Amino acid sequence: MRLGLRYVKGLSEQSGKALVRERMKRPFVSIDDLHHRVPELRKDELRKLAAVGALNFIQSKTGIPACPTSRPVLRELDIPTLNRQECLSYMNRRDALWQVERVARPAGELYEALHERDGNSPLTPMTRAERMNADFRGTGLTVGRHPVAFHRPELNKLGVCRAIDMQQLPNGSAITIAGWVIVRQRPGTAIGFVFLTMEDETGVANVIVTPQLFDKYRMVLVDHPFFLITGKLQNQDNVFSVKARTVRALSFAVEAAPSHDFH
Repeated sequence: MRLGLRYVKGLSEQSGKALVRERMKRPFVSIDDLHHRVPELRKDELRKLAAVGALNFIQSKTGIPACPTSRPVLRELDIPTLNRQECLSYMNRRDALWQVERVARPAGELYEALHERDGNSPLTPMTRAERMNADFRGTGLTVGRHPVAFHRPELNKLGVCRAIDMQQLPNGSAITIAGWVIVRQRPGTAIGFVFLTMEDETGVANVIVTPQLFDKYRMVLVDHPFFLITGKLQNQDNVFSVKARTVRALSFAVEAAPSHDFH
């Protein structure tokens, strides 16, 4: 899967259009080439592109392409899938960040026309968690596996039901769900009730939190992105929700973008 440049947070329309214009002429062969042909790209924009994997098309010192399936032209964000091992011989995100810092420094008249070959940085490649964090911070999403999917074995041991399996349970069943909160709502007309939308790798689950329960777990509900919730399954006209009984914050190694504020 490939993402359009418009997903990159902080990339200006001017820079994006200039990049598209140049890539239509001929492929970019290095970060030096990109920097010199698209002067509209600010240093912070180059950093953002490198951090989310959009510059992984660059070749390493060995001349091996950054990704066996990537094209040598920056058409969209070339973000590696998270279940593929990064080889040290491939240009990775930290290599790209290293090269961005180099090309963004003024070279002076003596070295202005001298292009250094892109190479590997002395830094270790990003870990899976670091890549996912960079994806969420840079684009608001990831094309890799959902954060909750990496912890499914742990959740299975806790008896957690996947969102997709909720509809198979009878109304009134005791249930435990877990996921990443993507929406929090506390409508003025709901008399203090809070409604959550939680997401896992299979779908979303709606959660109802009573005013009393919200007061009890206020800090957890407001400050944490991942929850483990026990409660009672409610099925009203095939609309499934969980009336929460207990709320527990989950401490995953992978961070996520902040969920929506109450509205």
